[in-house]
Amino acid sequence: MSIVADRVRRLDALIDKVSLIPLGLGEDQDEKFQGVDRIEVSALTSPRVTELLQIAKGLSSSSISRAHLSSRRIRNLLIESGLTNQEKDEQFETKSALETDVEWLLVGKATVQTYGLMMSTLLDQITPLSDDIWYWDEILGSYPNSLLYTMQTSPVRMGKWAREIWLESLHRFKDWRLQQLGHRAAPRFRRQSTTQSEVEGLNITPSLQSDVESDGEEIAAESSSTGIKLTQQWRQFYGIVRESITEKSLSNIRHQVLSRVDIGRSDARRKLARLQKFRELTATGLGVLLDEGLDLGPPEQNDGPYNEEWRGVLERSVALMDSTLRGSLMLELNMQDFEDKVFAGVEEDPELSVHIDDISDTARPSILARRLLKLLDEGIPQHGVSASRLARENGRPSRLVRYWIPAIALLLSSSTILRILVNRKADIINWIRDLGATSRDFWFNWVVEPIRKVIGTIRHDETSEIAIMSRDSLKADRESLERMVVEFALDNPDIAVGNSTITEAQISEIRTRVKEGDVTPILKAYEKDLKKPLVGAIRGDLIRSLLIQVQKTKVDLEVAISGIDALLKSQELVFGFIGLTPGILVSIGLFQYFRTAFGSRKGLRRGKQARRTRRVLRKMDRILTEAHSSPHGNNVISYRDRGLLVCEAHVLRNLAHGVLPREVEKEFVEDLDEFAKVRAIPELFRVLDRIRWAYTEWLGDMKC
Repeated sequence: MSIVADRVRRLDALIDKVSLIPLGLGEDQDEKFQGVDRIEVSALTSPRVTELLQIAKGLSSSSISRAHLSSRRIRNLLIESGLTNQEKDEQFETKSALETDVEWLLVGKATVQTYGLMMSTLLDQITPLSDDIWYWDEILGSYPNSLLYTMQTSPVRMGKWAREIWLESLHRFKDWRLQQLGHRAAPRFRRQSTTQSEVEGLNITPSLQSDVESDGEEIAAESSSTGIKLTQQWRQFYGIVRESITEKSLSNIRHQVLSRVDIGRSDARRKLARLQKFRELTATGLGVLLDEGLDLGPPEQNDGPYNEEWRGVLERSVALMDSTLRGSLMLELNMQDFEDKVFAGVEEDPELSVHIDDISDTARPSILARRLLKLLDEGIPQHGVSASRLARENGRPSRLVRYWIPAIALLLSSSTILRILVNRKADIINWIRDLGATSRDFWFNWVVEPIRKVIGTIRHDETSEIAIMSRDSLKADRESLERMVVEFALDNPDIAVGNSTITEAQISEIRTRVKEGDVTPILKAYEKDLKKPLVGAIRGDLIRSLLIQVQKTKVDLEVAISGIDALLKSQELVFGFIGLTPGILVSIGLFQYFRTAFGSRKGLRRGKQARRTRRVLRKMDRILTEAHSSPHGNNVISYRDRGLLVCEAHVLRNLAHGVLPREVEKEFVEDLDEFAKVRAIPELFRVLDRIRWAYTEWLGDMKC
């Protein structure tokens, strides 16, 4: 739902209240029936009243899920009611008051639906203009962009210039032919001043073009019937074309003073100004409709048993919609003149009942219904066509204009690209094959295999344990060192224990010390033989003790490695996940990339929503700041600023839909509706501040 839908539903419910009370169907039903004639009460069951009530039910907002009914649906229901048929005017005097009240109910609901349709039309016209205005700002804000725009639009300007020269030459050639043929009649039309067309581009009406084409046919017919030589005619026509080109070049001063880029920037500046003016006029019209259209008070504030005041509000509201449509495309008006023109059109509207003499109350619903039908058939469609043409003429260029340069470059290089593809066909096939093999190897070697190892570690699979050295390597080397030391002690007991014999207890003690890393007997022999190295190497045990120490060093190294090995085994699961991490990260990254590129673009849309949300809040703050600092301001927002503010609130509401939780979105909608109700600028500032701090938890989390 949008702001338009809420307002239409509210007005529709208000129409029900103020229109059903005269029928005796309101809240004070018993009291009302006391003042109503029994004949009128029985008329509720008549076929005509039943038919009108059924049509009014079809025009009710409670019967649809959209903001309002379509133009075609409203039109068909109005025609079905018979109120738009002028042939039944003579029957008005015979209608009962109850039937007239039901007709007012029907016309009131049709007015509300048309009002919602017109507001939606204006909102749909304002919203896309921001993108086109931003495009022209980008063009004017950068010299390279201006140069690119000038290059893109150069064929269009050249075509307009050539067409203008061609038509001008045809005018002059016809005058020359008429002189040659002896005609004294003045030409059908002469060359007019082209100052404005030179500034804003050539504007040729269809009638002018048809006249030129008919002139060409007449010239051809006259030439065939005279004796003027064809070569002389072509020579004269060529001279006229050259003369037209020369005069056109001399008369167009801006082409001589300004560069090509400056001409493009001038064109962009003109279109930007027209778009901004169109946006302001449309926003002003929307603000006028919001503040002045269907300004129905509560039923209890209306005087009279049948609440006549709201019927006049319906008539003035329809006149207001008609006047707003007529003036919103007059770009030569400023905001104040536009507002004065709209309200003056309502006050002086000849179709208002107050301006029509001898009009009966029974004829007023029919007159209003016919005016609504005219508004649906002509006013809104013609305004939409004119607004679309204005936005198209002054909006960003078409895709053909914007992309013809790269398209031509691609077309010219297509043969080269095709030749490269054909010549390197085998290489391309190999690249594709290698890419597939690389992807497969990456998946199995860096994702599947690490996962298998992690699962094996969790299940204590012995084949998956991390090991720097073999399982029994340290045990074998330690036993070998023990035997070497014991044999050395048995061979040299005097060095090992200081006696000529050695006991079993001493051997056991040596074994225990060797297990603890103590090889003292070897070191004693090494120290003794080291005093006389040559003698010890030849006759002593220097080499033997040195080799035993090498074995001892090997055992010490394996002990250190076994400690590291034990540490790795204790953290084997951690290392398994570390080995799995790169493959998982790369896989997730590729999956997210392809998901964003080819699948759901939810993340991209969410980031775009965040950026647009911040831009919309900035625009709303800027609108309120400018309204507050306006020299003519009295702390009451103007119609233009009200329309712009409601438009931005409408965009913000659509952006926040689906982001906020349902219960929070309901409160958010209530706050946004304040922009369509409150007119005091300080209160609007407070509403904007409330939106910023109350919903930053959700709107602020939408990271780019």
